[in-house]
Amino acid sequence: MSTAQALARLRDSLAPTDRMPLVFLGHGSPMNAIEDTEYSRAWTALGQTLPRPAAILVVSAHWMTRGTTLVDVSAMPKTIHDFYGFPEALYRETYPAPGDPALAREVATLLASHHGAEDDTWGLDHGAWAVLKFLYPGADVPVFQVSIDMTRGLDYQLEIGRTLSQLRDRGVLILGSGNVVHNLRAMRPGGRPQDFALAFDTLFADRLTDRDFAALADSDGLGTLLRMAHPTVDHYLPALTIAGASDDRDELTFMTDAIDLGSVSMRSFVFHDAA
Repeated sequence: MSTAQALARLRDSLAPTDRMPLVFLGHGSPMNAIEDTEYSRAWTALGQTLPRPAAILVVSAHWMTRGTTLVDVSAMPKTIHDFYGFPEALYRETYPAPGDPALAREVATLLASHHGAEDDTWGLDHGAWAVLKFLYPGADVPVFQVSIDMTRGLDYQLEIGRTLSQLRDRGVLILGSGNVVHNLRAMRPGGRPQDFALAFDTLFADRLTDRDFAALADSDGLGTLLRMAHPTVDHYLPALTIAGASDDRDELTFMTDAIDLGSVSMRSFVFHDAA
């Protein structure tokens, strides 16, 4: 199914509800933020399809912590340009959305069992703003980030998702931003998708469709294929957050399922109530 067909199906199937969908976006290169690509066009179309949330909670691959799960409580989250060697135009990009300090503090309390704590020094890294600028270009929806604890196993991020899932009924859009496959060492600009990237991407999609989330969080079972797809798992963990926040009432829609640069999966997906 093409991305256009997937978005049309999603638009037709989204039921009028106060329960927000869950979104995972494969964000790929920061250049997608300033270039007209199939991915940026798909994000724009998705933003026109999604209901307007009361707030957005972002779990990005680019906010990594150790031993704690931090929640940004900034009133005006700063735009973080956490990359180097790119055109100057990319560093001029800003996303001046307000934060939601009251809700963010509540989320920190909600995550107390996961060593949740408040933070006012982060803001919005490019895993957040580079996609939000297309989803909600007016930057007028409150947004804040939650970090990923890199000292924990994969199943921990499923637990984080389950804990956060209750926010869906309060109009909060939970957005994960990373990549299902992310091996920068194996990139081949302009090259064909590598076999390991296709294999892991397909395995992920199959297990997600089957709701076999335990298999997706079984690092031993995934073995060498996981290590090839993710030399470090930071870009994988946000996908598990979104999976963990879903339940049996959700329908799953995939979009932008291409392998970019030979070893970066741009697969994105949405969990949503069926019509």
